[in-house]
Amino acid sequence: MQHYPVYLSLRGRNCFVLGGCALAEEKVRGLLAGDARVTVLAPEVTPGLAELAMRGRIDLVDRRYRRGDLRTAFLVLVVNQPRSVVDGVWEETRGRNVLVNTLDDVPHCDFIAPAIVRRGDLAVAISTGGKAPALAVRLRQRLESELGEEHARFLEIAGDLRAPLARRWPDFETRRSLWYRLVDSDVLHLLRRGDETRARARIEEILGVQPDAADVNRAETEVLVE
Repeated sequence: MQHYPVYLSLRGRNCFVLGGCALAEEKVRGLLAGDARVTVLAPEVTPGLAELAMRGRIDLVDRRYRRGDLRTAFLVLVVNQPRSVVDGVWEETRGRNVLVNTLDDVPHCDFIAPAIVRRGDLAVAISTGGKAPALAVRLRQRLESELGEEHARFLEIAGDLRAPLARRWPDFETRRSLWYRLVDSDVLHLLRRGDETRARARIEEILGVQPDAADVNRAETEVLVE
């Protein structure tokens, strides 16, 4: 089965996690990172999930799923649940535009949950189509050693560069060429060393502009490669 890779906007969306184990907690934290509204249904949960509920970060229903629980759901993650729960969720959500992922059960999945490397706004997702999740995990671990906090800082600065760069260079092709020059430069290396002063000087040298931290109406990210 082929899948179409996509990043979902979950801000304010109702997302349900069925299960209270450590893996369910990992899934919950990923949803919270996307600003989702999370409800966990489980008779027992990890201390971490209990703390999130106590802090008001998630809603916790201390029982197993019942038919009708998902009437407001946009997305559902089913983690280590009995077959009766899996079947019930699948039946309830069909034809209702609800996205479902059931752990280690591809036939009961609308999407595959990838292994993810996050560095600030940088997110690299790896999927094996549900065939060998362990390979995705190993690849993620390899990338985690290669991608550092300098990438997150680079994106923070880049967000403040977009508007002044567009003002200085209205032509898209010119801006695209400059972006590639910037990415291929030594700026990431300088940020990795913690030398942000020299990094910003190199940015101005390459782009001809300085980051505009006052610009709160940033342009949407442009697609560099069609």
